[in-house]
Amino acid sequence: MTVEERIHLLRDELNNHNYNYYVLDNATISDFDFDIKLKELEKLEKENPIFFDVNSPTQRVGGSITKNFNTVVHQNRMYSLDNSYSKDDLLDWEKRIQKMLGTSEIEYTCELKFDGASINLTYENGQFIKAVTRGDGFQGDEVTNNIKTIRSIPLSIKKDFVKDFEMRGEIILPLDGFIKMNEERVANDEEEYRNPRNTASGSLKLQDSSEVAKRPLDCLLYQVVTSERKYKTHFESLENARKVGFKVPETIAVAKNIQDVFDFVNNWDTKRHTLPYETDGIVIKVNNLQQQEELGYTSKAPRWAIAYKFKAEQVSTILNEITYQVGRTGAITPVANLEPVQLAGTTVKRASLHNADQIEKLDIRENDTVFVEKGGEIIPKIIAVDITKRPISSKPIAYATNCPECNTELVRTEGDAKHYCPNEFGCAPQITGRIQHFISRKAMDIDGLGGETVDLLRKEGLIKNYADLYDLKVAQVIPLERMAEKSAQNMISGIEKSKEIPFEKVLFALGIRFVGETVAKKLAKHFKSIDNLMSATFEELINVDEIGDRIAQSIIEFSSNEGNINLINRLKEVGVQLEVSAESLENQTNKLEGQIFVVSGVFHQMSRNELKKAIEDNGGKVSSSISKKTNFIIAGDNMGPSKLTKAQDLGVTIISEQDFIDKIS
Repeated sequence: MTVEERIHLLRDELNNHNYNYYVLDNATISDFDFDIKLKELEKLEKENPIFFDVNSPTQRVGGSITKNFNTVVHQNRMYSLDNSYSKDDLLDWEKRIQKMLGTSEIEYTCELKFDGASINLTYENGQFIKAVTRGDGFQGDEVTNNIKTIRSIPLSIKKDFVKDFEMRGEIILPLDGFIKMNEERVANDEEEYRNPRNTASGSLKLQDSSEVAKRPLDCLLYQVVTSERKYKTHFESLENARKVGFKVPETIAVAKNIQDVFDFVNNWDTKRHTLPYETDGIVIKVNNLQQQEELGYTSKAPRWAIAYKFKAEQVSTILNEITYQVGRTGAITPVANLEPVQLAGTTVKRASLHNADQIEKLDIRENDTVFVEKGGEIIPKIIAVDITKRPISSKPIAYATNCPECNTELVRTEGDAKHYCPNEFGCAPQITGRIQHFISRKAMDIDGLGGETVDLLRKEGLIKNYADLYDLKVAQVIPLERMAEKSAQNMISGIEKSKEIPFEKVLFALGIRFVGETVAKKLAKHFKSIDNLMSATFEELINVDEIGDRIAQSIIEFSSNEGNINLINRLKEVGVQLEVSAESLENQTNKLEGQIFVVSGVFHQMSRNELKKAIEDNGGKVSSSISKKTNFIIAGDNMGPSKLTKAQDLGVTIISEQDFIDKIS
């Protein structure tokens, strides 16, 4: 046997032993014998560097240092899930998807919702390439070296599976491992970790992968993302993923109808407490992959999946005091300051009361005994007051009339739930908040500049607004607390680089009230420049898809404010992108203006997403459902018969993929 053959044999053996132990929970070799083989392989690889393989079992053990985690844009966006808290919610969801698909013949998968850190694993030609955290869904941090230390994750796939794909899953810390870690910390007089989820998430960002390797992390996988149409159902794709070495939970089940879903929910609502890891609900997905494509996505979540959350844990505590926070838009949020209490693995001290109406609705008062739960087991919220324990001296809350920061009289417009401080250019939290929003990752994405630094710059009188950032010099920044020369240079470089950020992100960064990411994209695409947007009439604004009265009025108020006009002019002067680039406009036309398309079926020349983009790039609009307003249906293979019938009944023109390509050529 040659050295190369011996190396390959050892790698295969060790990979199989890892799979048997960490995935199947069936040890086929002693730890001692495993280590002997691993050491032999390490020696052979060291002596023969020509046979080095980045995915060798020897590369799992950790030791690499990652000081800065690269931000990586996801090839396929990692969406959130819509939540449901009752069976009625699930029935409503089923009605919606039945209507969209035009059929009641829908099969589902039911999966436990694991409470961990979401991860995206990329494989090319069967080889593990990189691991990226969920981040904001659009981009996350690359944590490849740390993920390699988790032995249940295969580094290479040699068996029959899809060629290039992503595996989505959850990095978890099993309860036994979490308890042992805390026992060690107690023994060393160290503070205990709060809960497995946060500990798992924090582990992924440790700089030293050898430290990650010491932690008993595991990875449970729940989705294959690929352009290959090898499998017809979600369940089939996961079953085959399990066969080639991925740790897909055995708890996943196929439900023929919604009653089967309810049975699954009822079974696991009590049984979940026996699991070796934390779970906070059930994920229900449409099983047929073509139906998933048909249903598509909203701006935030897939239409073909929904999470059913188990009833949240509740505790009671004392509300000591109500204080008020000022947001970047001037919105006032009342906050309940609570007697600290343990809830779902964390200590809860504060909870939002949202607005004056909520305080009145709950009839909540200081010194009340209140019931607290975590909404979606994340955000603490007060759900009720124990009136029986209310002090006799109790008085109703008199809501704040003036800003707690600048003492300006608060305003509340008709139909608005919140009170606002109108002093937008003189109220410190608004100034800081707007700048923090401006520099955030989804907006200008300025490296080297964080929230604390922004507040420090404001307090030192160096900035009063986001335009002031572009006037900063290294020499001004160096004297600041905890600011070294290199940090100062990185900050200024990051600010300079932000001038390359495209217009749609700049528009979001401006912080116009009610203009979020999705709205900013639509406005940028329609108006092409900040000048066109700020000169638009109310009628022109509401004629834009999904722009309603409230958003239109907010834009007009922003555009007519002298302070905002000055800021925009200053951003223009320094070279910030305030119009759509020529490059972006290259492939855009008005050929399909005013036309509404529905895309249905399986396509061969373009993917469904490419078709939708082509429609929008040429001025058309994509709709998910057929109506009288629909102009064309682009029909691929296996178009749903109910959609075909509806289209014929409404007299909607049906065209092929090639017809559409000819239309825009």
